[in-house]
Amino acid sequence: MPYNDGCWTRPRSGLVIVALLLSGCAGVGSDTPPSACPPVVEYGPAEQARVAEEVVALPEGAVIVEWLADYAVLRDQTRACQPFRTPR
Repeated sequence: MPYNDGCWTRPRSGLVIVALLLSGCAGVGSDTPPSACPPVVEYGPAEQARVAEEVVALPEGAVIVEWLADYAVLRDQTRACQPFRTPR
C-alpha cells in the first residue's frame, strides 16, 4: 500500500460542516412570505390621539420622546421597504 493512499480522500468533518451550512438555509418555513421587510402594525385614530395626549403630558426633556421619534423613522423605513404598499 502506497504511503499517500489517504491523501486524496475528503475528510468527513468537511461533509458535516457543509451539511450544517446547508441546513441553515432551510431555517424559514415555507408558509411565510418571502420578504426581508417586517410587518408594520397599524394604529387606529383613537389610539393615535391617546398617545398624542400622553406625549404632551410628559415632563420636559423626557427621553421617551426621542425614542418615539426614532420609532417613527423606523416605521417609515419599513413602509418604504414593502414593495406592494403605497406610502401614506
